[in-house]
Amino acid sequence: MAKTETLSLRPRSPGSIHPMASLRGLLREWLPRQRWFAGKDRPVTDVALLSMTELHPGCLHLLVHAEHAGLPAHSGTPPSGDCYQLLLGVEEQLPPRLSGASVGRAQEGPLAGLAVYDAFHDPRSAGLLLERLRRPGAEGPLRFENDASVAVPPGLAPRLLDAEQSNSSIVYGDTFILKVFRRVQTGVNPDLEVPWALARQGCTRVPAPVAWIRTTCPDATLGVLQPYLHGASDGWALALRALATDGDFTAEAHELGQATAEVHMALATALPTDPRSENGPLAAAMTERLGVAAHCVPALQPYVRGLRTAFDTFATCAADRPVQRIHGDLHLGQVLRADGEWFVIDFEGEPSRPLAERCSPESPVRDVAGMLRSFDYAARTRRPWHPEWAERCREAYCAGYADRAGWDPRAEPQLLRAYETDRAVYEVVYEARHRPDWLPVPMAAIRRLAARGG
Repeated sequence: MAKTETLSLRPRSPGSIHPMASLRGLLREWLPRQRWFAGKDRPVTDVALLSMTELHPGCLHLLVHAEHAGLPAHSGTPPSGDCYQLLLGVEEQLPPRLSGASVGRAQEGPLAGLAVYDAFHDPRSAGLLLERLRRPGAEGPLRFENDASVAVPPGLAPRLLDAEQSNSSIVYGDTFILKVFRRVQTGVNPDLEVPWALARQGCTRVPAPVAWIRTTCPDATLGVLQPYLHGASDGWALALRALATDGDFTAEAHELGQATAEVHMALATALPTDPRSENGPLAAAMTERLGVAAHCVPALQPYVRGLRTAFDTFATCAADRPVQRIHGDLHLGQVLRADGEWFVIDFEGEPSRPLAERCSPESPVRDVAGMLRSFDYAARTRRPWHPEWAERCREAYCAGYADRAGWDPRAEPQLLRAYETDRAVYEVVYEARHRPDWLPVPMAAIRRLAARGG
């Protein structure tokens, strides 16, 4: 066996044993334990390789399809599962600093006896990704591209953020941040498409893409490099700090409403709008999501009738405002405050929704409702609960939005209630799957929203 620093993981001949013979079993066990894995409630039955590229000796970039238990795939029918992006390193002995990144030790195949680890935790591999983005080009199906007008200096030290999120983020020298999409869907990721369009529009509320990684197998976005707002605090942390000291947060909420409106107005100019005149199909989709959620989380079932009234009323409302591209998953954790200004980040939308659905035009009220729910979440972390804190923030946020947008979301209560209900239903499913201890927070909103329809 060659030394690990010069180890080549490519099959040496058509008859060679493929590295997946060593990796498949390890990944079946490791993937479901990851925070960003989407199918935690579905056993992984197989891991199929979509593409594999050796970025440097002992480091593999993989796109794999995790297949789940369920109906078998037939000809012409996509298998049940998801595509994931991995960067795997291989060593004879794993250094102590990488012990937390261990995938396991291969028991069979060409890597038998070697330690496999998540190489996004490895500064050497993370640094190589930045160097590839500095010099655009191709490596197998991978494409490294950038905005030639922005200079990225060499040698920026990488560090992987340990924040709880559905992707992985690497900060380089407190100057840039690379967001790596773990769950990959075919098409241009909105976290590249939307900030790029806003940058061309001159909107400074959103950090502009500097470079990006994509793949041709399948055609998809893999990662986006953007400026890192060093010293910034996210809205969630700021809200909790205010709550902990009995501080007022209405001024910040008002300014955040203004920032949200500015982003929405820029999006309406930068990307196409749709003068849709009726809400029936969207209300039907909300109702369907409610039915699926009640099946997954039985605690929802007593409230279904009351919640459905929000969607039934929404379906009969005339939509007198064009729909447009929006953020899609706006909450306090998706905004940053630096130097007294609010910035909006993470335009992926709700990760559980299909990419095409996340890219569809919708009412800006969806984003407003998401932020209103986030104020309620923050207030619920305090014991005893002070609902008046959340209510003051909600009112200030909507007032700030109205100041910039020229229209007030509170003037469309049927839309606001429907979108807030839809968001709360999503939160119930998310918390039941990922954070059961948090389930009482959205359930409190469910009871309130259902009572309004009782």
